[in-house]
Amino acid sequence: MTLAEQIAVQVRAAIASGDLAPGERLPPARELSVSLQVNMHTVLRAYQQLRDEELIAMRQGRGAFVRDDAGAASLRVGELAAQLAAEARKLGISVQDLHARIDRLMGGAA
Repeated sequence: MTLAEQIAVQVRAAIASGDLAPGERLPPARELSVSLQVNMHTVLRAYQQLRDEELIAMRQGRGAFVRDDAGAASLRVGELAAQLAAEARKLGISVQDLHARIDRLMGGAA
């Protein structure tokens, strides 16, 4: 696991436990990199990964914040979705078929 992934895991855990609340500002990348003694770009990669997972929002000049809709439930659904996607890929299930199956389970039209 890379350093960036390790940082992302720690932030995810803090969100899940409530140590980082929705709307809370994360430490600036430069500050965190100094305290962890890692390259600032490593921290930025971790933050970008969390942004791509829709757990944090990054605002130019204002920093990174935990999204208002981020929390334990959001993290759990994200983990389950990642597991489902990986299993579907292994089984050769198409994205369209997977979407249709989820739509049916959720009560929507496929």
